[in-house]
Amino acid sequence: MKIVVLDGYTLNPGDLSWEELEQYGELTVYDRTSLDDEKEIIQRIQDAEVVFTNKTPLSKNIFSSCENIKYVGVLATGYNVVDILAAKERGIVVTNIPTYGTNAVGQFAIALLLEICHRIGHHDKAVHEGAWETNKDWCFWDYPLVELAGKTMGIIGFGKIGQTTGRIARALGMEVIANDEYPNDRGREIAEYVSKDEVFKKADVITLHCPLFASTEGIICKKNIEKMKDGVIILNNSRGALIVEQDLAEALNSGKIYAAGLDVVSTEPIKKENPLLKAKNCILTPHMSWGAKESRQRLMKTAVENLKGFLEGMPVNVVNR
Repeated sequence: MKIVVLDGYTLNPGDLSWEELEQYGELTVYDRTSLDDEKEIIQRIQDAEVVFTNKTPLSKNIFSSCENIKYVGVLATGYNVVDILAAKERGIVVTNIPTYGTNAVGQFAIALLLEICHRIGHHDKAVHEGAWETNKDWCFWDYPLVELAGKTMGIIGFGKIGQTTGRIARALGMEVIANDEYPNDRGREIAEYVSKDEVFKKADVITLHCPLFASTEGIICKKNIEKMKDGVIILNNSRGALIVEQDLAEALNSGKIYAAGLDVVSTEPIKKENPLLKAKNCILTPHMSWGAKESRQRLMKTAVENLKGFLEGMPVNVVNR
């Protein structure tokens, strides 16, 4: 059985092993595959029965050209890179990795927030460049320092990652409110469930942890920004398209939004014309929230277990039943 990994580098840049997958067949791992050259994609998987992808798209046309494919394993939680309806029509099972980086992603959201509140990176650089050595006083700060205790965090998308973020926020003394389509008792132990509009109106910090659906695309937009408190902080390490980037940039530049901490943008890698690159008080990181080695080890383990379940006739984490 031929197994192909189309874009394995981000999962395993060399510090993990593919050995567990190799036991199931003839494995070929590509570090990267073109996202827009279907001929290259088809060439690489034409004879494969099992295909793993993270960001490389698999369209209806690709499936039509690769008749041997029986199984697609998405090496991520989001699976919008795969035409799951076309796969289902051809009897191809598609799985994802529903949980692997919960703690790391929640931790990273708070790291973005704390960086906004204290600008540790900036001040570390300033000290190393001599600013403290030549300062007239025994201390200084170049940005307002923000205490979080007593402030309200509003979380949109209150699944496992949202709840993890909420627990950390509670530990910092914050009040937590949340919006989710499926409220549950575990969530109620952490936060008060409210409407999206209440999140917009009440929160001092709004963090996004929801999937990208038609109902959530562009949820941070001019109309909703107008509902928010002046000086609100926006965090997003979920999906870039949850934000209308031009609207956010304008709100940052006007001061309506005090700051944003973003680990994702609408097109990745980021394009030089992205308005957030020049927006005031906008911290940008390169979609790295998920990348802790511990998270990637769990992802790899689940990918192997997904394939094992499929081969044994008991598929798990199927997204196109």
